Amino acid sequence: MKKQGLAILGSTGSIGVQTLDIVRENPDLFEVVTLTANRNWELLARQAMEFDADSVVIADERLYPQLKEALSDTDIKVYAGEKAISDITANSNVDTVVNALVGYAGMMPTVRAIENGKKVALANKESLVVGGDIIMKMALERRVPILPVDSEHSAIFQCLIGEQSPLRRLIITCSGGAFRDLPREALKDMTAEQALKHPQWTMGAKITIDSATLVNKGFEVIEAHWLFGVDADRISVIIHPQSIVHSLVEFEDGALKAQLGTPDMHMPISFALMFPHRASRPSERFSFADHPTLTFREVDRVKYPALDIAYDCLRRGGTAACTMNGANEVAVGAFLNHKCGYTDIVRTIEHTLGKATFIASPTLDDYALCNAEARNTARNFLGI
Repeated sequence: MKKQGLAILGSTGSIGVQTLDIVRENPDLFEVVTLTANRNWELLARQAMEFDADSVVIADERLYPQLKEALSDTDIKVYAGEKAISDITANSNVDTVVNALVGYAGMMPTVRAIENGKKVALANKESLVVGGDIIMKMALERRVPILPVDSEHSAIFQCLIGEQSPLRRLIITCSGGAFRDLPREALKDMTAEQALKHPQWTMGAKITIDSATLVNKGFEVIEAHWLFGVDADRISVIIHPQSIVHSLVEFEDGALKAQLGTPDMHMPISFALMFPHRASRPSERFSFADHPTLTFREVDRVKYPALDIAYDCLRRGGTAACTMNGANEVAVGAFLNHKCGYTDIVRTIEHTLGKATFIASPTLDDYALCNAEARNTARNFLGI
């Protein structure tokens, strides 16, 4: 049986590293064709040599010489730049593109992967948050499968498999992030270091901050809309501190289906890669005795205003979510670099949405212009 050729975009990040764990566990099923990283050339070089990759791409072109030198004794081809990341999806040996890139930078590689007819295992939620309308139409026209890697969307996908009847609503669970047990009055004084201490998951810095503000959950609502064709009024969010129930689907007869498991990304990653089959992971065992209590509560919409902002962007459509994403990326970067406060993140989003040009039926070029405008507006607002 031919091995599934993988292009792993963002191989040095949390999802990329865990994807390579799945490859390591299943050497007869997968072949690593190409790997990419933003700046971590040392780990990228080690990964490329371990998995005998055909090629690697470093997004930061200034780091090309170091990466090239590190791989000089191998036959591994070395490229640099964001365009090269999109271009390598055309490699004829690539069957599946695992898009684990962070932020808007991941959208065009998703587009190119679909254009090149590759299955997409999608962890880059911004692809659909920004360009969901265009991307899902392209995927449908070219009959390219997009399989969700996010644990919440993987859970919904698993709950829908085999169902013939319409659903009533999707229920996306939410850990509540690092500040879920703090009163909202305390949030203005929170630091980046405090926000990065997620109570359940180990993730990259940006998504951990987005989990604290619930921007991430708002984006997951938008992503769910595009993946499953469900409108905003039939997508709910509920806080579930234990992160055991990854999401639920409610059907018209009142039945609820949920997917449960430990807070670990290996399962949704392997399911996206192996669907319709499941991985054999003998060490993965869930103990109900260790988790005797599962609790749920409504989201405090005053404490977490970003969630309603995301719902509003979804209802508005067009470039609204692109503007929100661009402003958020700038504000989170500023917060991580101690250039603004925690509550300034949502303030920046609100300000930018109020100033932005709105295009109801955007093209990919329109999204690029909107993204640039949002970032400039956000930087000016924050004075950075």
